[in-house]
Amino acid sequence: MHKIQELKIWQKSMELATDVYNATSTFPKEETYGLVSQIRRCAVSIPSNIAEGAGRNSDGEFCHFLGISNGSSFELQTQLIISNKLKMIDDAKLNHLIQCINEIQKMNYKLQQSMKTKQSRKNIKQ
Repeated sequence: MHKIQELKIWQKSMELATDVYNATSTFPKEETYGLVSQIRRCAVSIPSNIAEGAGRNSDGEFCHFLGISNGSSFELQTQLIISNKLKMIDDAKLNHLIQCINEIQKMNYKLQQSMKTKQSRKNIKQ
């Protein structure tokens, strides 16, 4: 098990979720149950899956949930771009959020790779 509060990827994804909530607070009311709901679910899913994976019993399980988290980050990226094309979010906010998402995606990939390398070394020793 990992301490999620100490994981930088979890910390960054928590910041992203907060930023997404703030960014979507100005969306039109008619989007409350459309894009706003979908975007917020994706944003919350990223740190939630990291936390769930961190609480699992093996690095393999953790990697599985990191993969789910990564999928949510790409889904979030897509929905934010759609929102920008619909003029619901300006370019500056979009660019900031996309930059944060890209950073989290890179962190996710590196964490998964290090866990897989660790597992491979462990298997070789056995």
